[in-house]
Amino acid sequence: MQDVIFIEEGERFKGGVDVETSEDDKRRSRSRYLRKKAMSASTRLTHSLRKRGKRVSDSRYASISIEDVRDAEEEKAVNAFRKTLIANDLLPPRHDDYHTMLRFLKARKFDIDKTVQMWADMLNWRKEFGADSILQDFVYDEFEEVQRYYPHGYHGVDKDGRPVYIERLGKAEPSKLMNATTVERFLKYHVQGFEKTFAKKFPACSIAAKRHIDTTITILDVHGLNWMSFGKVAHDLVMRIQKIDGDNYPETLHQMFIVNAGNGFKLLWNTAKTFLDPKTTAKIHVLGNKFRNKLLEIIDSSQLPDFLGGTCSCPNEGGCLRSDKGPWNDPGILKLVHASHAMSLRKTISSSDGDDLELKLFTSKGRMNGPTSICSVVEPVDDTGADGARSTSRVQHANKPLENQTKSQIPQSMSQEQNVPQTVEDSFRPCWERLQRLEALVGTYCYCIKTSRACRVIGKFKGKQLT
Repeated sequence: MQDVIFIEEGERFKGGVDVETSEDDKRRSRSRYLRKKAMSASTRLTHSLRKRGKRVSDSRYASISIEDVRDAEEEKAVNAFRKTLIANDLLPPRHDDYHTMLRFLKARKFDIDKTVQMWADMLNWRKEFGADSILQDFVYDEFEEVQRYYPHGYHGVDKDGRPVYIERLGKAEPSKLMNATTVERFLKYHVQGFEKTFAKKFPACSIAAKRHIDTTITILDVHGLNWMSFGKVAHDLVMRIQKIDGDNYPETLHQMFIVNAGNGFKLLWNTAKTFLDPKTTAKIHVLGNKFRNKLLEIIDSSQLPDFLGGTCSCPNEGGCLRSDKGPWNDPGILKLVHASHAMSLRKTISSSDGDDLELKLFTSKGRMNGPTSICSVVEPVDDTGADGARSTSRVQHANKPLENQTKSQIPQSMSQEQNVPQTVEDSFRPCWERLQRLEALVGTYCYCIKTSRACRVIGKFKGKQLT
């Protein structure tokens, strides 16, 4: 029966085969047929990904749709800026991000030359400061003591999903703070906090809100603030923090509310804002002691600490500013954040009609690495439970080397095919089948993103469940 099936398939693709064909000829013909199927499947898959990619938003998250509305002119500027960075070898992979480049462009009012210089300075600063590894390298042992003399922290989100950062400057004791830490260590702690925000808080808030989030709400409570208590060291620290933030983390502030401001502070602000950029001053709101209703317009009372007019007190966490309350502590959301690092789809900056997502199945010359290169993109994972064995699949990260590759290669000529062993035919079969699985998986994934109706894709293909 196997011979009959083989002959029928061969006739379909080669126009007819003699029944008395030798076994070697059968194997060679079969291998050519399977190779053609594998090549055809991979081509359809890549075309499908590119076509569908233009209908999805710029999402880094594998299992949820993130709304990301872009301005056509801004996107054009980002594309031009990106090309300039690439031409000058100034775009490391970790910074190849649309929204990061857009923030820097906004900081320099879309002047490409000035933005390139700012970007280059940022990369040099990160290298000298050690910002790329500060999450792993730096431990701030004095945090509890610093928190006592400088109450601050993230607490909840606003009604649009942005993280809320709060400082109680009126309760700060600068002299004791400087005895508890040093300027250099506090700066490292501050930078580490920013890196955590970009690595965890913003992604988690984006997933929870289902829209891109990369700015914060800041509330400064200046009740009881004594400017005379800020000595030269504390003043210099504040100025260095502002420079680090402005030069290396620009355009991350959505709005700032300065509450419990006295008449003297208001007078000082009215004078100072005449020297500031109108776009900056529009983000800053200086309020007196009747600020509650203003804050509740943008922040739900359950997300606002009681000392700011909300209903939250976080009694089990030692107070709201020690709780670090927010979606970045939700285990389910954190799994999605971590899963984003394992995506196999490489994002490329698109033109104004959308994103272009493509699968890294090919080498730089556009040539396939061999049958095992494609097969390894989707690995079968045995998941055996009490009710029996079932097979699932996972998509590997495109930047990681493909594992468990066999040594067999696709024959490149008829002379090579004469020595094709029987195992080559076997190697093509799982390749073809897994490509079909991957194509179906990507189709379901893209459908999920388009409809925004699911946080994870679960489908059944050929009687087996893929997760």
